[in-house]
Amino acid sequence: MAKPDNRADNVEHLQQNIQNTQQNLHEAEGYLNEFSSEISDEERKQIEEKNNRRKESIRAFRAEVKDEAAHSQE
Repeated sequence: MAKPDNRADNVEHLQQNIQNTQQNLHEAEGYLNEFSSEISDEERKQIEEKNNRRKESIRAFRAEVKDEAAHSQE
């Protein structure tokens, strides 16, 4: 039997995901700034692409938080 959908702490989990993703993004940007002269163009490109995906994830998490807030007020 499936567990019932408990959405009570979804916003909390989403906010934690946002914080973790932002931290990873900032750490990667710091790495790029500090070691840009020591890494290959390919590695730089991969990190930049990953950061773009992180930014998109943050936008999606924030949209989900708004959606959860709207549903909790119904």
